[in-house]
Amino acid sequence: MAWSIPIGRFYGTTVRLHVTFLLFLVWIGAAYFMQAGARAAIDGVVLILAVFACIVLHEFGHVLVARRYGVRTPDITLLPIGGVARMTHIPEQPTQELAIALAGPAVNLVIATILFGVTHTVPHLSDVDFQDPGTGLIPRLSSINLFLAVFNLIPAFPMDGGRVLRALLTYRAGYARATQLAAAVGQGIAFLFGFLGLMGNPLLLFIALFVYMGAAAEAHGALFRQLAHGMIVSDVMTTHLETLSPDSRMDEAALRMIHAPQQEFPVVDGQGVLRGLLTHATILKAMQDGKADSMAADIMVPDIACLHLYRTVDEALRLLEDNQVPAIGVTDARGRFIGLVSRTNIGEVMTLHILRNRPAPPLPLPP
Repeated sequence: MAWSIPIGRFYGTTVRLHVTFLLFLVWIGAAYFMQAGARAAIDGVVLILAVFACIVLHEFGHVLVARRYGVRTPDITLLPIGGVARMTHIPEQPTQELAIALAGPAVNLVIATILFGVTHTVPHLSDVDFQDPGTGLIPRLSSINLFLAVFNLIPAFPMDGGRVLRALLTYRAGYARATQLAAAVGQGIAFLFGFLGLMGNPLLLFIALFVYMGAAAEAHGALFRQLAHGMIVSDVMTTHLETLSPDSRMDEAALRMIHAPQQEFPVVDGQGVLRGLLTHATILKAMQDGKADSMAADIMVPDIACLHLYRTVDEALRLLEDNQVPAIGVTDARGRFIGLVSRTNIGEVMTLHILRNRPAPPLPLPP
């Protein structure tokens, strides 16, 4: 996610901090300082850091259950309104998605229960006020974890409740239709949050925008995956490509970049085997660093995954997500390189497919 800073890597998952979270810390600290002084400001910042530690544990609840079903989670991004775990794919089996979605709120309920055992103070949703420095840290943290469990079960993407709703609907309606219905519910909730936000709560406006965009993205992703079913790699690959050899110099690559309308340059050896990939960014960086004489083999991204041209687009999408590369190679029966598949050209093919199958507009009536 853009504007995020990596702060650590745990169990193969990178935790990132979005810059808006730092602004949120400053806002909380200033609010506490104006109400009760420097000591309260420090306590407020400590509370927020403790809350986001609980959010990280919440997200790792998703991560660990997802890993049980073979789903990788490359990173988690912490935002002012919570965390977002980016998974390589969402299981289309409703039982698996249900278990993954419920794992996060379950972690918050466990934390709230443990803190209740420590303080013997019953958590209340009414105690969740980040700008009120009057309540003790641990009782408030218990109440906040109860709130996080309830809030995340709101049936709207990208909250866990949206995924729970989709999983339940999938039992009856199928994955694609269930996603459309759950996204529609989420967008309706977003409009409700937006209306309430206009009545004096700017945070609800931010949440409404976040929920609406999350629901729209989920619906678009489901349509994308639905169209990908049944398509093979040869349907979406790019074949008219300029290639480079491993000993091509960077100044030659820069000239090719100027004249060839492509974003990735395959590096192919004399036997027709894909050895790596050069992107516009890597070529420009090499030229900026004074490496015009360097060879492609020294600069390229090596070990690019490849698929046979008759494998499915679903597999191509999985490889693109798992390897976090701009494109993957396509090979023929002999293992020779014949094309590239990227998210961009998959998206273009899907868009054309949608436009081609859209009903034609009615002809105008004669005057």
